[in-house]
Amino acid sequence: MTIISLLSDICLLLGGIFTITGAVGLLRLPSFYTRLHAASVTESLAAPLLIVGIMLDTGFTLDAAKLVLIIVIMVVSNPTITHALCRAAVHGGTTPEMETKNTNKEQSQTETELSGKESK
Repeated sequence: MTIISLLSDICLLLGGIFTITGAVGLLRLPSFYTRLHAASVTESLAAPLLIVGIMLDTGFTLDAAKLVLIIVIMVVSNPTITHALCRAAVHGGTTPEMETKNTNKEQSQTETELSGKESK
């Protein structure tokens, strides 16, 4: 097994892991904006890793040059598309949820517990 083949396998494995975590994020995350974040991470990390893995596997040919062009287009366009989707959602009336899970009562109880542990 050569080093290039090993690097190709690592890129494909990492790309697959990022793809699976992005898919789980799309299914499990609660709001539009968090789901969009999971999708953008998948587009920005998983797809280039998978393409680099394929590029290393095919060798340095014209196909690899085309794959590099695809990566460049993806890296430039994905953040722009994600930003445009967020702005369209805001203009459409979807507001991000800014509330935290901790209420003031829970936070004061946590602070009381911490101060009680520190004084003992």
